Amino acid sequence: MGGGIYLIHDEDRLVEMTEQAYDSEDQLQELLEKYPNLLAGDQIDRATPRRWLLISREIIMPAEEDGGGQWLVEHLFIDQDAIPTFVEVKRSNYTEVRREILGRMLDYAANALVYWPVDSIITQFEANCREAGRDPEQVFEEFLGADANEERFWSKVKTNLQASKLRLIFVADEIPAEMRRVVEFLNEQMDPTEVLAVEIKQYVSHDGLKTLVPRVIGQTAEALQKKASATRERRLWDEVSFFKEFQARQGKEEAEMVRHLYEWVRDQEPDVEVQWGRGDSYGGFTAKLKPPGQRRSSALFSVAISGEFVISSSSYAAVPPFDAQEKWLELRSRMSSIGLSLPMDSSETRLPNFRVSSLRDDSALDVVLETFDWVVAEIQSANR
Repeated sequence: MGGGIYLIHDEDRLVEMTEQAYDSEDQLQELLEKYPNLLAGDQIDRATPRRWLLISREIIMPAEEDGGGQWLVEHLFIDQDAIPTFVEVKRSNYTEVRREILGRMLDYAANALVYWPVDSIITQFEANCREAGRDPEQVFEEFLGADANEERFWSKVKTNLQASKLRLIFVADEIPAEMRRVVEFLNEQMDPTEVLAVEIKQYVSHDGLKTLVPRVIGQTAEALQKKASATRERRLWDEVSFFKEFQARQGKEEAEMVRHLYEWVRDQEPDVEVQWGRGDSYGGFTAKLKPPGQRRSSALFSVAISGEFVISSSSYAAVPPFDAQEKWLELRSRMSSIGLSLPMDSSETRLPNFRVSSLRDDSALDVVLETFDWVVAEIQSANR
């Protein structure tokens, strides 16, 4: 144990608080679940402090293709830039900390996309919210704001998983020197995955006051320099910057296809509007329709700088007339004709997508636009 810290209480009373071990590992896990800010997002990114959306605690994740093995992920959070963050918690007296825990976390990073698709993450998030008596939509709005695009966010999560843009955090009451060196080494070598440790010390006073002090470990100067490009992920696109960059990355022909999609959205104003997003890898624009008499807008589709065309089945399933099974099946048939595979069950969350480059000619693009003409007309008619 280290020394104490001192709290000035009631203006003139100096209260000494001494370091105290946690009663159990479970106590530290519960504190993280209740107070995610203990992950010290302000230390991880001082310019734009990380904020955390808890997906769930203690999630079972398959460890083999046949499902024969399993890992227990202690916590999964996602930050405001849609970066999945795996958290493992152990007290400092756990002797196998380096070999077993770090090895398991590296397994998460290597296999998360294979064994844990984004649909599964969304389902787990919704189930965890309901178990806690919370509305998932309300939780999401509190996290990113009422105007946040939930479909785009989950699409970003999928993109980050595909790119191994993850964060692995080991949490303990004390990080030993040898563990610190391993974390720093891994964080310098792994890109774009970030590997960190957070040491959370507990201090208590004789009269029951308690203070928790987190400290981030692993951010060496070399690691920070290598990962500095992550700050570019937060650029906010607009029409000029998006199309200039899109053509540079995807080519003139594909950019012209996307330009037609964008102009279709503008032609639908004011019923349909463009919402620009952030992200150097996955940002772009979303076509949003506000049904008559509805408070919230619904996302029709998104086009990402990566060249992906994405829709959210859950977004459609929540809006009349597609909340009815007969209309859902008709929607499914029409989306299938343009290469978007919706689930049979409208309650199943999915983010169907295809590459814009798969639209080989104007006739294929016309079919897409005709499909969304029909979608807009159906939603407007049902909500009048």
